[in-house]
Amino acid sequence: MSEAAGGGPGRPNLAGRAGLVAGASRGVGRGMALALGEAGAKIIVTGRSSEAGAGADGRPETIEEAAREVTARGGEGLLFRCDHTRQREVDQLMAYVRRVAPKLDLAVLNVFGGNDGFDGERYPDGSSYGTPFWRRPAARLGHLLETALYANLITAQAVAPFMVAAGSGLIVVTTFDAGGAYLGDAFHDLVMASTARIAFVMARDLAPHGVTALALSPGLVRTERAVDAGLGEEASESPLYAGRVLAALAADKHVARFAGKVVHAADLARLYGVKDVDGSQPARYKPLSNWGCGR
Repeated sequence: MSEAAGGGPGRPNLAGRAGLVAGASRGVGRGMALALGEAGAKIIVTGRSSEAGAGADGRPETIEEAAREVTARGGEGLLFRCDHTRQREVDQLMAYVRRVAPKLDLAVLNVFGGNDGFDGERYPDGSSYGTPFWRRPAARLGHLLETALYANLITAQAVAPFMVAAGSGLIVVTTFDAGGAYLGDAFHDLVMASTARIAFVMARDLAPHGVTALALSPGLVRTERAVDAGLGEEASESPLYAGRVLAALAADKHVARFAGKVVHAADLARLYGVKDVDGSQPARYKPLSNWGCGR
């Protein structure tokens, strides 16, 4: 791989490429946007948290901050405030994309509102992570599906025609995969399985048009929320780790070999020679138990 503007030795060069990272105000999405900026790409970051209004779920991070940092790292950071559960706002986003990036090379679907209202111990309905499914209101699952699966689906529906018309493009859905092991919470487990599956079905429909779709699974990431909850030491990866893997994927001329698959950031880091900010290569997440995985 070549050296990128604003990047460094061994980093992919994405200068001249344009991408959309949906759900980039914080966490993994933000890390992905910044890493794409390191590689010199033009990146449109979206999310609900904006300096122009209240941050989503009371969080301080904003899409403006993310866009500025994309630019500071060598790319071009653009932004659009969007609630991806609202079709009208997604349509308005795509009208903006048509103006600023006539060709869209990459779309990252990282929308997830599953932690809204979580105070570190309990969700607004009084349940905690791991509460048995029969003690949870079904509406909670509905909210998760709306803010993850549905939101990412309608965004993909808006993006796909751009790429199909161009005969090329990469759509990446972020998920969390534990190799079939139970994730410890029934609703979270169901939603993560669904987000992985959506990449599979999109890949089948998009392959004849030269467009690749896949699911990317980071490990335990030191997001802002994780650090605030006291989980920073347990989380072994910075948000930039998966982002740098994503940049390498976007530069891979043979990325179609991963179409429809769930690929792990840790595995691809070794394939592409990607390292985290501290120079390490955190290994793939391994669950403590394989209960429920059929092994």
